[in-house]
Amino acid sequence: MKILTIREARQSLSHLDRLLETEGELTITRRGKPVAHVVPVGPKREMPSRKSLRESMPRMKQGSERFVREDRDAR
Repeated sequence: MKILTIREARQSLSHLDRLLETEGELTITRRGKPVAHVVPVGPKREMPSRKSLRESMPRMKQGSERFVREDRDAR
């Protein structure tokens, strides 16, 4: 983990991504006290597919809009 002052952080903003790749984490300090902790964003998680679940469910003989209308009209 690398420690940078605010001045050093400002000067290295253009290559902050490379710093994070090599160091992993950065701590930014002001007058010797930590004010920020910078960590790289993790990899983007893939959304699970629900295709197999949808395919395993039986198709409805009638559309759902009919049931919604009946429920709405019954009130």
